[in-house]
Amino acid sequence: MTTATPTFTADLAGTYTFEVAVSDGIDMTTDQVTVTATTSTTNTDSTDGIECDYSYSEFNESSSVNTTSTSDWTCSDTTRDLVANGIPDHEVGEFPNTANPNTISEQTVSASITLTPNKTDVATTLGGGAGPQGYVLNGVKIDAGTGGSCTDYGDSCSGGDNSGGWNIEALGHTSYDFGADENNAHVQPDGTYHYHGMPEGFITLQGGNSSTMTLIAWASDGFPIYARYGYTDATDSSSALKSITGSYQHISDVSNTRPALDVYEMGTFQQDWEYVEGSGDLDECNGRVGVTPEFPNSIYHYFATDSYPYFQRCVKGEIEGAGAGGPPEGGQPPQ
Repeated sequence: MTTATPTFTADLAGTYTFEVAVSDGIDMTTDQVTVTATTSTTNTDSTDGIECDYSYSEFNESSSVNTTSTSDWTCSDTTRDLVANGIPDHEVGEFPNTANPNTISEQTVSASITLTPNKTDVATTLGGGAGPQGYVLNGVKIDAGTGGSCTDYGDSCSGGDNSGGWNIEALGHTSYDFGADENNAHVQPDGTYHYHGMPEGFITLQGGNSSTMTLIAWASDGFPIYARYGYTDATDSSSALKSITGSYQHISDVSNTRPALDVYEMGTFQQDWEYVEGSGDLDECNGRVGVTPEFPNSIYHYFATDSYPYFQRCVKGEIEGAGAGGPPEGGQPPQ
């Protein structure tokens, strides 16, 4: 008798059922077989050679800054490395301000990001203690969430205590003021200026507009981040550019423990939003696979969007050694 060990390869994870026919040379028997296939890491991309020598050092005359902004990116054989002082290179709003009592100060920014990101099917949440979502080319970090929260029913709310079950968003509502400026950024208690949304001043300095895709940052998993505009057809660089939208919508089933809607409008809390596949252009991490000016053969990439979540809250690439995301936020509740 000859024994055979058949193999089965699947392109997608899932459960497959099929018939197997076996013959002993005389009789033929058939049986149904069920196989469960799993997948892990998928695409590996190289970003080597793209913005590997980005360097900036200029005095920022903004009244809230009045010091030099420095940012240097270099590439080794395997990593993209950043050394910066965290000072923005563009005009900023007034800090301290009524809702944000913190003063911008120089930081020691050092980051090492892979040049060969691996896209997986697993979304890893970043922000807060899990580390920033990425860094804009000017060396300023992306930290899209906040340290603010409310307890059930809104009995207690704080801009610097994230122990409550309702996490307050920095943007997209008027219920709670974190003192963000025109760049959708503000300052943490240790003086760290950071972005919660579209870094308008930096985009302007880069010449970003509706006629081009503008690379503005690198995510912590190594994939690029673009600002606002992308191709209508993600696979066709000759297609028209459009404003890319996230795929999050307000939840329809509002918990009765949520703080009152007449005080905290929908969109105030992270829990007010849910990912609805196909409702926008992007996946749950504000990313998609497609062509870009820097990657004409296609790559997974993220977008900063004018719609929630503004910057990605999770990444699809593998992350090693995520660092601390900085101290809690501060802000003012509704009066």
